[in-house]
Amino acid sequence: MSAAVKKILEIIPSLDRCGAEKQMMLLAAGLPRDEFDTHVCVLTRSGPLQAELEKAGIPVTLIGKRWRADPQAYLRLRRWIGKLRPDLVHTWLFAANAYGRAAALAQGIDRLIAAERCVDPWKGGLEFTVDRYLARRTQRIVTNSVAVRDFYVEHGLPSEKFAVIPNGIDPPPAVSTTREQALDELGLPRNARLVGFIGRLWPQKRVKDAIWAADLLKVIRDDVHLLIFGDGPQRERLLRYRDQVEIRDKVHLLGQRDDVARFLPHFDVLWSTSEYEGQSNAIMEAMGNAVPVVATDIPGTRDLVVHEVTGYLVPLGDRAAFARQTNILLGDKSLAERLGGAGRDRMRNAFSVTGMVQRYADLYREVLG
Repeated sequence: MSAAVKKILEIIPSLDRCGAEKQMMLLAAGLPRDEFDTHVCVLTRSGPLQAELEKAGIPVTLIGKRWRADPQAYLRLRRWIGKLRPDLVHTWLFAANAYGRAAALAQGIDRLIAAERCVDPWKGGLEFTVDRYLARRTQRIVTNSVAVRDFYVEHGLPSEKFAVIPNGIDPPPAVSTTREQALDELGLPRNARLVGFIGRLWPQKRVKDAIWAADLLKVIRDDVHLLIFGDGPQRERLLRYRDQVEIRDKVHLLGQRDDVARFLPHFDVLWSTSEYEGQSNAIMEAMGNAVPVVATDIPGTRDLVVHEVTGYLVPLGDRAAFARQTNILLGDKSLAERLGGAGRDRMRNAFSVTGMVQRYADLYREVLG
């Protein structure tokens, strides 16, 4: 290997098919190989994205952190960093930001970049104390939106260390599955209108709001089906709620699937009911497929969805607004096509993977300089 090639270590808690994990995978696979030798270290557990990293020739190491406070995992990570001797360490999300930066510093690695990907209201005094302490020894802190940067600056992190690099999205792959085939596979009638939800089933996503909105839609039209792709700790609770409101025939919890891309182009609308986000990959992928979006009006999502141009932003928790705006889109084909096309153009022009990787490469050069 040429002496000019710099060794980069990306540290992340998991390789689940989630937002930060997908962006890290796209970055690691896209960095120029003649300049960067990229390695990935997974702190807690692997996941489906490991196969994509290995396909791209990126070495992956699993540390196996088991508990929130796991000294043995920290020691394993520290030894691994000492063995690898990276020129730069880039950590993603709180657990990796904390364990990864501390272990790198203990091994004398002082070129550090941290990634804060979301407005994180769950954090308390301890977490922000850790963030502020480690920020002193961190060269740059990357966020994917101005809203995330502002959130952390308000909690005491130094504004001059932040860089905003928006998420990137690849052009959607060609899909051979027809709408009729998708409906048949899902056991739905040919006249079904499809509202999609993609995300982890946990409190932040407010999936119950989506089910509630679907119940409201059922009152005014009988052709709408809500497809929920994803899994998580709230799955059983959501199934019980769906059955209690007697909407089993219209709400379908399809679990974690690796073939969502086959169904996404056939959505009539995508819903994002989240309480907080960084930049939602689900929204970006829907817009890339020219699917209009109805989403909560929250920081991060505002960077993606332009109200009444690429979709609709509605107040957090306003299930009636989700139902109302969706009904308008389902009843006006030309409006839905106009908003969907504008969303596709916005993704192509402002959120390309190539642009995202180039911005990170420039940042790495700056820190390594």
